[in-house]
Amino acid sequence: MPHADPLRNPEDASGLSPSGPYRAYKHAGLLLLCVAWITLGLFGHDPWKSDDATNFGIAFDMLQRHDFVVPHLAGAALPDRAPLFPGVAAAGAAAFGAVMPLHDAARLANALSLALTLWLLSLAGRELYGRTFRWLPVLVFIGCAGLWDRAHQLAPEVGLLAAYALAAYAFALSLRRFVLGGLLLGLAIGSAFLCRGMPSAAIMILIAIALLLFKAWRNRSYAAALGFALIAAAPLVAVWPALLHARDAALFTQWLEAQSINRFFGGTAGSPAVEPFYYLKNLPWFAWPALPLAVWTLWIRARGYHDGLATPGIQLPAIMAVIMLVVLSAAAEPRAIVALPLLVPLSLLAAAEIDTLKRGLSGALDWFGILSFGLAGTLVWALWLQSVWEGLPESVARVFRDTQPGFQPPIQFIPITVSLLLTLAWIALVRPARRSNRRTMLNWAVGMTLVWGLYSTIWLPYLDSRRGYRSVAESLTIHLPAATCVASHNLGEPQRALLEYFIGLVTVRDELVPAHSCNALLVQLGRSDPETPPDSAWEKVWEGRRRGDDTERFVLFRRPAARGVL
Repeated sequence: MPHADPLRNPEDASGLSPSGPYRAYKHAGLLLLCVAWITLGLFGHDPWKSDDATNFGIAFDMLQRHDFVVPHLAGAALPDRAPLFPGVAAAGAAAFGAVMPLHDAARLANALSLALTLWLLSLAGRELYGRTFRWLPVLVFIGCAGLWDRAHQLAPEVGLLAAYALAAYAFALSLRRFVLGGLLLGLAIGSAFLCRGMPSAAIMILIAIALLLFKAWRNRSYAAALGFALIAAAPLVAVWPALLHARDAALFTQWLEAQSINRFFGGTAGSPAVEPFYYLKNLPWFAWPALPLAVWTLWIRARGYHDGLATPGIQLPAIMAVIMLVVLSAAAEPRAIVALPLLVPLSLLAAAEIDTLKRGLSGALDWFGILSFGLAGTLVWALWLQSVWEGLPESVARVFRDTQPGFQPPIQFIPITVSLLLTLAWIALVRPARRSNRRTMLNWAVGMTLVWGLYSTIWLPYLDSRRGYRSVAESLTIHLPAATCVASHNLGEPQRALLEYFIGLVTVRDELVPAHSCNALLVQLGRSDPETPPDSAWEKVWEGRRRGDDTERFVLFRRPAARGVL
């Protein structure tokens, strides 16, 4: 039998409510938190392996070629890559490249996508649960562990976050404004298609169909909304393939093959194995704390509280999460970053019953967060101070799998100031006064922002030295031939992208052109791969690797007959 609403705590509902005498200060503080979380880690470092470097390489080629129809990477066409996200990154680089490094300007695409995601989550929360809930999904989302550095890398999955947040808002809005809701849904489907291709758009279409199972969406208004969605999505889905076909029919065929359902589910020859339980195994940490809070919501509603499960605020995020999880689990080549859009419906579902969370559970989560983030922040500061004075300790370097202990971070005024301000703000916010369930989520989001902020400010030079390729490229360029091409073997996409960006080197891939006539050969090797040249006609002239990383190395060979041009 359904229970009454008194289970909700009125004091909790006012914790982040838009009403009250301090409304403007609350909103300003929450907005500042969102800005800090979005911007920290986006700027001040080179492109990093692997998604960040690869997608920047595509954006850089777009900028160089002025071609937004056929994505390229280091001179090679990649028609299977959708153009929207790297296109936005290229536009950011073109607009702001004069005042900041191109790679930093390109990451403005991340800032835009994350800002849209948070805004649309807020709108969806308000539409589904009321005005007092508009900040809760945002705080839950910011606190999710899976976002960590993945949300701050140039990757189309970050663009998908905004597309799925728009879809969630559109589905919710279609219940009372079917025209606008339908048009926004069409925009979301088109954006997903242009970010990651047909599979991402197809998931949204499956969600739209599945919602017909529920009474709230099984009516003429929703049918009309789907009609408007079709009208809005059709040109967005059709225009890029049409332009691609007009440019090159062979490239269009290659793109069409990449969209194959059989290929997506690993049914083609040479496809990676499907791991059906990959996401289920990783969701407990990836979606923490959204996942346990979403489970709490379902448990409370299943017992009949607050109209039970038969409400749009439960049905919509639940069906979105289930369909996304099922489809992704059946797909080939699972990767954690692909699951980022799952955090959108889970954050909405988690927010629905935060006010009913038992004070014991809420307090445990709050203290766990305070202790965890406090301890992590203390360790980060202590290790940084020790590294400044004595260098990175060897024992810590082994934990980080760093083969070169002794790194000393530079003293930089702005990163240190930002880190100190973040630390002081966290200390002020987690004071033990006026605890509430909503305050728990605020504390968690601020704690996550603190640790991420320390990681991406005072420790950024160390991370950049290990994950960037600038030093490798600059060392290589001294040994490159002046009057011949350079072939490459086993050189990955991130490495090819950054060699083009840093030193203008576009190699001839001997996997594609084995009969090349280049007098230099650059080979990428793993930790235990031998340095044996392809044949006796080559000799080794250079070897390089990233600082502290022995998982990959680069060897340059030359033909002895070319000695005079080196």
